[in-house]
Amino acid sequence: MTALPDWMRPPRAEGWFAEDLDRLPEAPRHTELIDGALVFMMAPQRSWHGRLVTALTTTLMEAAPAGFEVEREMTIRLDERNRPEPDLLVTTAPYDPQRTWYAPDDVRLVIEVVSPESAHRDRTVKLRKYAEAGIPHYWCVEDEHGAPVVHVYELDEPTSLYAPAGIFRGTLKRPVPFEIGLDLDTLTPPTGTTGA
Repeated sequence: MTALPDWMRPPRAEGWFAEDLDRLPEAPRHTELIDGALVFMMAPQRSWHGRLVTALTTTLMEAAPAGFEVEREMTIRLDERNRPEPDLLVTTAPYDPQRTWYAPDDVRLVIEVVSPESAHRDRTVKLRKYAEAGIPHYWCVEDEHGAPVVHVYELDEPTSLYAPAGIFRGTLKRPVPFEIGLDLDTLTPPTGTTGA
């Protein structure tokens, strides 16, 4: 059995803290911190996931009004022990090329595209943590026979919990965090076809 590399050993008895992620250049890309533990994306990502995230990124960037930015695969520092990395986020913080994370107060929408290895975290752990951090909107995108289905949640501030705001197939229209209209069926090519 091979010994763990030094960078994988927590720097203190209490484990990892949010700021430690910026000091781990050897860590695999897409490393998250959940409850003080490092979480690595170890399974190869499916093409469906990558294409959907890219299509959502470009579509939302085109639709975002002034004052909103769309970021792909950037961490959110929820607290000192949690720094998850959603697939996409919409923020009101100005663009900063040196930024490595966002504060929850700056994030208006988080989007997670569910993969088999991330399903539990996306549907339960992150759903709860993003709500507790006060992020107003959360979308969890599922693969339904090759088509994206978006489960939309809005924050109920008195309880700090998300309330379901709809399940969208085919088209998605939302007035928040800005006016959004998506033709979901065009975000990924049908199975067995190639892109233009």
